[in-house]
Amino acid sequence: MEKKTVEQITSMDVDFAQWYTDVVKKAELMDYSSVKGCMIFRPYGYAIWENIQKDLDARFKKLGHENVYMPMFIPEGLLQKEKDHVEGFAPECAWVTIGGKNELAEKLCVRPTSETLFCEHFKNIIHSYRDLPKLYNQWCSVVRWEKTTRPFLRTSEFLWQEGHTMHATAEEARKETMQMLKVYEDFYLEALAIPAITGRKTEKEKFAGAEETYTIEPMMHNGVALQGGTSHYFGDGFAKAFDITFTDKDNKTQYPHQTSWGVSTRSIGAIIMTHGDNNGLILPPRVAPIQVVIIPIAQHKPGVLEKAGELSNKLAETFRVKFDDSDQSAGWKFSQYEMKGVPVRLEIGPRDIENNSCVLVSRVSGEKKVVSLDNITEEVSAMLDAVHDELVNRARKNLEEKLNTATTYEEFLDVAENKPGFIKAMWCGDVECEDKLKDVTGGVKSRCIPFVEDKLSDVCVCCGKPAKHMVVWGRQY
Repeated sequence: MEKKTVEQITSMDVDFAQWYTDVVKKAELMDYSSVKGCMIFRPYGYAIWENIQKDLDARFKKLGHENVYMPMFIPEGLLQKEKDHVEGFAPECAWVTIGGKNELAEKLCVRPTSETLFCEHFKNIIHSYRDLPKLYNQWCSVVRWEKTTRPFLRTSEFLWQEGHTMHATAEEARKETMQMLKVYEDFYLEALAIPAITGRKTEKEKFAGAEETYTIEPMMHNGVALQGGTSHYFGDGFAKAFDITFTDKDNKTQYPHQTSWGVSTRSIGAIIMTHGDNNGLILPPRVAPIQVVIIPIAQHKPGVLEKAGELSNKLAETFRVKFDDSDQSAGWKFSQYEMKGVPVRLEIGPRDIENNSCVLVSRVSGEKKVVSLDNITEEVSAMLDAVHDELVNRARKNLEEKLNTATTYEEFLDVAENKPGFIKAMWCGDVECEDKLKDVTGGVKSRCIPFVEDKLSDVCVCCGKPAKHMVVWGRQY
C-alpha cells in the first residue's frame, strides 16, 4: 500500500469526535469564526450544500412549491402570538435591541424559524378558498443561540430550507405533512445514500406549536442518531392565533390548516459521519462537488497533460470534474482527493495512452479498473452508481447491526451502556417514563414512534404498565 503523504487524521475508533473535527478541517469544509458559536463555510463545504439545495429545490418545485423570502427579524409582539411556539424557542432566541444609535421601541428577534412571519403574511393574502393551497418554501439562515460549536451539527447560525404551507382542510394539510416527510426520506436515500428510520415524534419531542411532528432518523457510523429532517402538522392553531380566515365554497368562514417542514446543513454532518472512514470523507456521488478527479501520471512526459485535458473536457459535459495538473506528486494527489472524499479517481499515463485506456479507482471500495477510453463516460457513470449503491448498503448494514431490542428495564440499561446504536422498546406513553430513561442512561431519548411497530411485549420497558407504542430510542447529535 502506498505511503500517505498528507497529514493523518485521528482514527474514528480512537476518538470519533476528534476524527470528525479533523475531517471537516482537513477536507477544507469549514473554518471557525471569531463569532462564538458560528462557522465559516469554505468553498468545498458550501458546494456540497449547493448540490443539496439544487436537488431538494427541484423536488419541491415538482410538487408545486414556490420559493419566497421573509425578513430575518421578528418583532417581539409577533413572536408572542403563539404561546407554545414562543415558549419552545425562548431559550434559543437572539435579540436586537439597538438600531444605529437608538434603542428600539420593540425588540427584534433574529429568526430561529419563520412560522410567525409566514402567518402574518398569510393573513394578508388568504381570503377565499380560491387562494388555497399556499405552498411556500424559503432558503435562508436562522439563529438559535448555541453555547458550543460542532461544525454542521450545532452552530448559532445555520443554513436550511423551511417549507410553510396553508390548506383548506385538515386532510389536505396532513397529506402535505406526510408527502414532505417522504420527500426527505427519498432525498436522503437517493442523493445522500443514507437510509433512515421514519416515524412520529412523541408529544414531548414534537416541534413547539405543532399538533404532530414526523421525523427521519439516520444513524451515524458510531450508532448515534442525527435528526435528518422534520415535517410538522400544525392544524389550525397558528391560524386562530393570527386570525387567518378564508371563505369556503359555501360562503362560510373557516380557518386554514398549516404545515411546516425543514432540512438544514446538519445533513452535511450526516454525510460525514455516516460514510467517512479513517482516510477522511467519502462523498455520495450525487452531491459531491467533484465526482471524478483526473490525475495525470508522469505528466512531464510528452502528450500526457494534453490527453488528460481532452478527457477532462469530455467528461465535464456529463460530470463534475477536477483536472489536477499541479506539480504535486501523484501520490500526494491520491491521498488528497481520497481525504476529500471524491467518489472516482481517474489515472492516465503514457502506457495508458498507448493502450487507449485509463484506470478508474473507487473511493468506497478501492477497486481499480482498467477501462477503454472509447466508452469512458459510461464506465465513469457505472462506477459512480456502484459507489452510491455500496454506500447505501454499508449504511443500511450499520443501521441493522446497531438496531438493538430491550424488553425489560434492566436489559434497556444494559444495552444503553454497552451497545452503541438504537434501542427498540415498548412504552406506556407517559412522559415520566420518557424522562426517566433519558436520565438514568445519560441521554438516551425517544427518536420516534416508527410507522411500523413491532410488538415486543405488552408492557412498558420502564414502568411495567400496559404499553401503547414501540419506540426507537437513541443518543443524538
